[in-house]
Amino acid sequence: MFSYLLQTFTTLFVVIDPLAIIPMFIAFTAGLTETQRRFVGRRACLAALLILLTFAFLGNGLLQVAGISLPAFRVAGGILLFWIGFQMVFQKRSDRKAVDAAPPDQTSDADALGLAVFPLAMPLIAGPGAIAAVIVATTHAPGFGAFLGVIGLIVAIIAMTFAVLQLAERIDAIMGVTGRAVISRLLGILLAALAVQIAADGFRGLFP
Repeated sequence: MFSYLLQTFTTLFVVIDPLAIIPMFIAFTAGLTETQRRFVGRRACLAALLILLTFAFLGNGLLQVAGISLPAFRVAGGILLFWIGFQMVFQKRSDRKAVDAAPPDQTSDADALGLAVFPLAMPLIAGPGAIAAVIVATTHAPGFGAFLGVIGLIVAIIAMTFAVLQLAERIDAIMGVTGRAVISRLLGILLAALAVQIAADGFRGLFP
């Protein structure tokens, strides 16, 4: 079970990629006070947590209602995660996130607080890749203990994301452009390898 939870943690952390959200969060909260910026970070992380927990508890039921088998979903999720890893390696995902998170030219404080759910919570934190990874992890968990472990990992990673957002300006200044690029590419390669493993397990289920 430990190896399964370790793989799940790695997948979720790489997909959510809190460090890649830092530049967009700084741009999104430009002009806000420190108190407002912290509130936006809390609200975005809370919304993302609710989204991921919803799919964690209802994901299997949604698959059954839609008539989708778990192996088929694992193959689809693996392909999607591989594409995200590919984009990270070639620095395309950060560019796409920056476009998704680009704030209007004139954003009031009230608008910024309201937009914490979109685009910060969705799709930057709890995007399609994170949702797919959560559904695959919870539906494939080897026992109820592992399922609870996955829930704990979701909460822990969102808590880490919240901490990163609270220290966004300091972390961005320390990492710099080069540091962000190196970390993004390393995480992308790791995610691509994990995605291949997930898809391979799905294919074995479809074609035993």
